[in-house]
Amino acid sequence: RRAAEKVPALPKVSMKVRRTLKGHLAKIYAMHWAEDERHLVSASQDGKLIVWDAFSTNKIHAIPLRSSWVMTCAYAPSGNYVACGGLDNLCSIYNLKTKEGAVKVARELSAHTGYLSCCRFISDRQILTSSGDMSCMLWDIDAGVKIMEFNDHTGDVMSLSLSPNKSIFVSGACDATAKVWDIRSGRCVQSFNGHESDINAVQFFPNGDAFGTGSDDASCRLFDLRADRELNQYTHDNILCGITSVGFSYSGRLLFAGYDDFNCNVWDVLKGTRVATLSSHDNRVSCLGVSSDGMALATGSWDSLLKIWA
Repeated sequence: RRAAEKVPALPKVSMKVRRTLKGHLAKIYAMHWAEDERHLVSASQDGKLIVWDAFSTNKIHAIPLRSSWVMTCAYAPSGNYVACGGLDNLCSIYNLKTKEGAVKVARELSAHTGYLSCCRFISDRQILTSSGDMSCMLWDIDAGVKIMEFNDHTGDVMSLSLSPNKSIFVSGACDATAKVWDIRSGRCVQSFNGHESDINAVQFFPNGDAFGTGSDDASCRLFDLRADRELNQYTHDNILCGITSVGFSYSGRLLFAGYDDFNCNVWDVLKGTRVATLSSHDNRVSCLGVSSDGMALATGSWDSLLKIWA
């Protein structure tokens, strides 16, 4: 923060709801943008995975799930696949580009002994998963088998984020630590303490040298890989509830965080100050994401709506 004192303050952040995506019939638990900056996938406990065109608000696919207890979803970089998982302990991969036109289960990846909390595609061939069994796993999707297991956490792993260079990832867990893993060696290469309660969300900084976390201790924090330490924390005396999700703006100057008190707060990453509060949902903001071109923020909530902000 002292280093940032000379940096001019940000102009007022005025983001408005530009689109509302209606269609889910129950709490939304997860969402993830496609790399094409236009489509996103959302998962709800109504038992549906919906692929949306965020610009037209049209539903491209509505995929009925075998288990409605879904906790995470992911869009493959190619746009060919989506994945989801939850209390069924499975990671289900769906092919969006089938010849028949109907979306169907391409693979069900089974090895975790606890709920699936997060999944992220590396490519169409590989996916990373995190689980309540305290482990993360790397999978070969075509073969349907686990390639590698990442064990070092002592609590449920709640979230993972893949580095832009795709060779390392970070995980956040209920042991209040965030760990950085090398996918090539399968080892934990760094561990970051500081949070006082479960870490619910982790997200890499755009350049891959740092990552943000959100926790039940009502704080978000920024950790730097090269400095091997916490750089900043984002708290306010009147924020007492936990954080469900975090995301960075395209430049990395803003940190978006979704809260249990129905709000999304926007933080100045350098100065550690709150620059905006986005309030439009009528229930907990359970997930959020910034599109890859940085032009839109999507928030998903237990009020069964997704909102696109810009």
